[in-house]
Amino acid sequence: MAELATLWIVRHGESTANVAATAAEASGAELIDLTHRDADVPLSPTGEEQARATARWLAGLPEAHRPDVAVVSPYLRAVRTAELALAGTGIPLTRDERLRDRELGILDGLTGQGVRRRHPEEAARRDRLGKFYYRPPGGESWTDVALRLRALLGDLRRDHEDRRVLLFGHDALVFLTRYLVEGLTETELMALTREHVIANCSITGWSAGADGRLTPDVFNDVGHLHEQGARQTREDEVHAEPV
Repeated sequence: MAELATLWIVRHGESTANVAATAAEASGAELIDLTHRDADVPLSPTGEEQARATARWLAGLPEAHRPDVAVVSPYLRAVRTAELALAGTGIPLTRDERLRDRELGILDGLTGQGVRRRHPEEAARRDRLGKFYYRPPGGESWTDVALRLRALLGDLRRDHEDRRVLLFGHDALVFLTRYLVEGLTETELMALTREHVIANCSITGWSAGADGRLTPDVFNDVGHLHEQGARQTREDEVHAEPV
């Protein structure tokens, strides 16, 4: 079977919706204060800095290990992350709607509290069916997203055999790429979603082993973001005014 040499997936940088969702959950609100439709949500200033830190990670890779091509979700927050991360690299970037975020249908814009209060029947149905198979009215189940991602990975393997591919997408896509590439079971996948929160601009990657199969290299790694923060702290200390 055709296989890639290396595959990475980067979650988009922090978005204004991420900030609003965190605030809404913390306050017990039912609705997330959103001013854009999901596809048009921009990065926050922190998200833009995270994307630039990802650019520095890419620039630090040896030439022989850098991506040959990049593919991005059509959603603005992912596109902007990719644009900032790839600036000046010459790596060709294409958009693919199969990398879009999971669509939540009637639950869009609601916090967990909001779902339980406004759609208790859906909360009960989700509990009964399980997270993997539950499809909200007008939305997608995790299996729906897995089907479109499986199709994309098949095309990438066919069109870019033995090449290095970088994806920019969303948290559910990171989990599901692990599910598909590593052949995880539903139980293993759901355990991952309970144990981990996919960080903004985190890097998850695989490379082809001796048997030609993709094997995990890194999961949900944000070391490049911490390194940038440490460098900035040192610079601030150097340039600080004497007390």
